[in-house]
Amino acid sequence: MQRGGSGRRWTRREAVRALALGGPALALSGAACRNSGEQAAKTAAVKKYRFAVMPKSLDMPVFGYARVGAERAARELGNVEVLWRAPETADALKQKEILESFITQAVDGIALSCINGDLLTETINGAADKGIPVVCWDSDAAKSKRVCFWGVDDFKAGGILGDQAARVVNGKGKVAMITSLGADNLRRRVEGVQESLKKSPDMKVVEIFDIKEDTTRCAELIATASNKYPDLAAWISVGGWPVFVRNALDAIDPAKTKFVCFDTNPPAPELLKTGKVQVLLGQKYFGWGSEPVKILAGIKAGHPPAQTIIDSGVDVVTPETVDAYVEQWKKWESGTA
Repeated sequence: MQRGGSGRRWTRREAVRALALGGPALALSGAACRNSGEQAAKTAAVKKYRFAVMPKSLDMPVFGYARVGAERAARELGNVEVLWRAPETADALKQKEILESFITQAVDGIALSCINGDLLTETINGAADKGIPVVCWDSDAAKSKRVCFWGVDDFKAGGILGDQAARVVNGKGKVAMITSLGADNLRRRVEGVQESLKKSPDMKVVEIFDIKEDTTRCAELIATASNKYPDLAAWISVGGWPVFVRNALDAIDPAKTKFVCFDTNPPAPELLKTGKVQVLLGQKYFGWGSEPVKILAGIKAGHPPAQTIIDSGVDVVTPETVDAYVEQWKKWESGTA
């Protein structure tokens, strides 16, 4: 028998009693260890991911909404960190360098709006070969090994622009267009506009202007072109540069020349309300960020997207619908929609 605190041996009855009292403590200790181990296992099972989200540039206001969407989705998922980085201005070579740096860092996934999809194809393929999934948004690299594209069907959207322009000028008159050369999504929109205008033989595109993704050039470009073509019936812009600032359309007389434009983020709705713009086409700006992040998280969980092209659709905003659209925008911005 064991000895007690006084040095004497315990009786059998005392030893049994001591074991009986110690049993619950040992059981509780064992249960605590098991619970601690299970919690550690659960924590280890929740893998943390770093997703690079890359717009074309940091100076375009419209891409700020994509960042909001991406970071909102990351918070909802709980195990994702968004790495937001891009060139200050749209620079295809600089974007390529940033993409290469993310691959070197071995991020867990990349969501990318391509300035020049062809230029980035080899780099995207390199990421895929290293096991880093790439999802394109807004502007695609269709020839690459990217997993999928999420965004507007640009050819179809260009067709809508053309249809709306024909509607507001009754299918007649000279048209000038604004684009930024080099981006695949914008090229497809221009092609969509041109295809649509074939239905209106009395409408003629007199010139397509290259804005070079520089919003600050809009006012000068539009004023110069308006002097060159004083009888323009309409402008069609396949990107939102003219409506990202308030003064770009100052040279336009809405009584003579109509303006149909992509993008609906502020101050675009106010320009529509004042009559400077007749039709706006909105994209799913917050979705640019949120949906690719969710797709990448699904890929990591073993659930790749069922489609390689996911058309987000567009919102056609006119003077009759602008107030309702502004209310909807507030809900998207606050995350309540």
